[in-house]
Amino acid sequence: MPICTLPDFRARLKKGSCLLGLDPGSVAIGVAVSDPGLMIASPLATITRGKFSADAATLIAFINERKAGGLVIGLPKSMDGSEGASAQSARAFARNLLERGNLPDPDMPILFWDERLSTAAVERFLISDDMSRKRRDAVIDKAAAAYILQGALDALRMTGGAA
Repeated sequence: MPICTLPDFRARLKKGSCLLGLDPGSVAIGVAVSDPGLMIASPLATITRGKFSADAATLIAFINERKAGGLVIGLPKSMDGSEGASAQSARAFARNLLERGNLPDPDMPILFWDERLSTAAVERFLISDDMSRKRRDAVIDKAAAAYILQGALDALRMTGGAA
């Protein structure tokens, strides 16, 4: 099954491929990419949500262009660790991507990553960098996706998963 735990995700990654990190919100999808060595996450793009088929086509283009070997999808949990409507929406997004997204590799591993406070942490950083509200709004989603992806990359390294 493509949706994996961290150890399964690590085992299924193809050496030398990068990962895409996704922060699927209700208005936009933040997209980040890792380097092939799985060390650093970088913000890539923000996709304004529209029809699922168009959003999926844009993601597939990023997957193909970057030769991504896996996806890390932010899972917004409540502070007590429970999953509410936003987490269910993220899970539905992943299911739709698997069932209707025409992924280049239908067995591409997908990892959900706890994204509690990621947007708040990124916003605090951007504010401390004296970034205007307008500029923050333009980069917050892709920066949050990079924050989520970096957390997964760090966990992979700590458990011996970096290539």
